[in-house]
Amino acid sequence: MSRTFLKMNGLGNDFVVVQTLTESFDPTPEQIRAIAKRDGGIGCDQVIAIDPPRAEGASAYVRFWNADGEVAGACGNGTRCVAWLLMQSAGKDAVAFDTVAGRLSGVAAGDKLVTVDMGPPGLDWTQIPLSEEMNTERVELQVGPIDAPLVHTPVCVSMGNPHVVFFVDAPVTDDFARGTGSLVEHHPLFPQGVNVGFAHIASRDHIRLKVWERGAGLTQACGTGACAAQVAAVRRGLTDRKARVEFDTGSLTIEWRESDGHVIMTGPITMEYAGKLPELVAA
Repeated sequence: MSRTFLKMNGLGNDFVVVQTLTESFDPTPEQIRAIAKRDGGIGCDQVIAIDPPRAEGASAYVRFWNADGEVAGACGNGTRCVAWLLMQSAGKDAVAFDTVAGRLSGVAAGDKLVTVDMGPPGLDWTQIPLSEEMNTERVELQVGPIDAPLVHTPVCVSMGNPHVVFFVDAPVTDDFARGTGSLVEHHPLFPQGVNVGFAHIASRDHIRLKVWERGAGLTQACGTGACAAQVAAVRRGLTDRKARVEFDTGSLTIEWRESDGHVIMTGPITMEYAGKLPELVAA
């Protein structure tokens, strides 16, 4: 019998979630791509596996894959979905779980509303990582003509996965984000690739954002991208510590907490449906 999955999303950023308490899940990159494919597959931005815990104090160990089959270090919207599932399963209002990027935690914040502690951001060039040493608050990078670049001088942040954030004078179009994001994702400065954010500062507590995700392309929302944009904006002095980060599909509340340096994200989750993986990708 093929394996059951749950289809979930956070602000339209969608996931296929597999729980492995009774059966292991070790898909190949080809199998991940088959699951994620929107024409002929189930269709999703990321695939998530919820494994039994590997360390004391954790409810699970969680793995993420991007739609291109590559392992992802973190996924903010997916983290909220996982936290909600674990809280529902345990009948608790708070949960902690481990990932390759470290321990994350979540608490219930309302009906299908979850707050997650994404931990501290990585700000050193080695943590992003970049291919050469430079100040990550003002990175020497531009796209377009030297005398009239389309975007330039971004901020780099790691949220367990690499992000580069460009500040723009007005919200960008999907076509702009696709064209520019696809160029920057594989720039030699980023040896592991990079998620590309285009952030418009509407006010000191409001950011408009589009994100081209590494390995997934333009997605409707990106939780770690929202965290990175807020951290980047605070580093530049453009926003207060807490702000609403708005996508076309809705908003997340992000706080870069001064007391401990952790990034706190609050937002909704949606349970879409349960299904069975095709036999071809049930391994």
